[in-house]
Amino acid sequence: MFQQRIAIALAAASAVVFLGAAGIALGGPDPGHVGAMAGTAGCGKAPTLTSGPHTITSGGQNRSYVLRLPPGYDSNRQYRLFVGLHWRGGTMNDVDSGGSDGYNWSYYGLRRLSDQANNGTIFVAPQGNGNGWANPGGQDLTFIDDLVRLLDNGLCIDTTQRFAGGFSYGGGMSYSIACSRANVFRAVVVYSGAELSGCNGGNQPIAYMGIHGISDNVLGIGLGRGLRDRFVRNNGCTAQNAPEPRAGSRTHIVTNYSGCRAGYPVVWAAFDGGHTPGPIDSGGDGWRTWTSGEAWKFITSLGGGGGPTSTTTTTTTTTTTTTTNPPGDAECKVGDAINAWNTGLTSTITITNTGTTPISGWSLVFTLPGGQAITSSWSATYSPASGQVTARNVSYNGDIAPGASISIGFQATHTGNTSAPPSFALNGKTCAAA
Repeated sequence: MFQQRIAIALAAASAVVFLGAAGIALGGPDPGHVGAMAGTAGCGKAPTLTSGPHTITSGGQNRSYVLRLPPGYDSNRQYRLFVGLHWRGGTMNDVDSGGSDGYNWSYYGLRRLSDQANNGTIFVAPQGNGNGWANPGGQDLTFIDDLVRLLDNGLCIDTTQRFAGGFSYGGGMSYSIACSRANVFRAVVVYSGAELSGCNGGNQPIAYMGIHGISDNVLGIGLGRGLRDRFVRNNGCTAQNAPEPRAGSRTHIVTNYSGCRAGYPVVWAAFDGGHTPGPIDSGGDGWRTWTSGEAWKFITSLGGGGGPTSTTTTTTTTTTTTTTNPPGDAECKVGDAINAWNTGLTSTITITNTGTTPISGWSLVFTLPGGQAITSSWSATYSPASGQVTARNVSYNGDIAPGASISIGFQATHTGNTSAPPSFALNGKTCAAA
């Protein structure tokens, strides 16, 4: 699947590394700030954009992009946004179509996973000038700014759930977005990237995931480590030498950094392989790669993606409710937002430390209503899958400072009862309702 794109990347490697070394400065206006969960101007209105190729004027140029709305787009639903960036020599159509692997690899496999999880994501693939992201004078960043504004005005997007990701040169552009637009985008996923499109600023925290092969002969893994380490510092994570697989092992190792600021995780996934976004542990590459699932888990661990525009909304396909815990103890507060459809639901649980001392390590106990069973999860381990469940912290979110909050969640099946658990107990103490 990736042989042609890897050959193109090899041919262009010296050119793009030169661009990174030049440290091209970025510019352009700031389209917004990430704050409390809020819908864009397009919420509640008939959409002004449709799926397919479009053009926009940006910086005096006609720039192109492909938009992909989820099935059954609802203007009263706040959607996650994922900006998929192509590699050197690639195109917006390659990202959108999935190339020779088709739908299964569309947007690095994330579109398929989103469709399976209640269609909560709008996807867009912009086209770089010269099939790359040199970003001279910040023109590509300005293009992203203009594109975000256009989408915000025409569609219903959760402003706290904008993501970007790309491979190789697209990874470099994703890193540039992380450096310069951390107050616009929630997180980035960088596949085999390097500093190719500049890094203007680069001092703010943003959730960051890097994926890189130990034998990458186009953009060596040391370049990817350097990108990662900037956000290890920015996000306040504990510095460490993240483990990486040995050559010939045909395995991958995912590291969730500890000590990071709440809501700003850093994830590093190293694999035994070369310059590809889709390695398969058994050998080769393709849409059956593990990277899609890991990237999707990372993105969805940050919440959002299909929330309603009000606290309690009922439509023909989605119902959202909020837990009503008893008063509980003063040390903790828990809120649970449920999005339900047909025979499935997602639960986003927010835990707040309302006490005066830090929490170091936690377990949250709750009872699922009859007929509900957890099928996947993020930001916590859950056991068992039904009945009385205990959720335990993972490596990066075990500490909750006084007044701080963390979010965890899961996806589940149901047989008709989509209610939230009646109460939650944190480390043995019943929590108040959020």
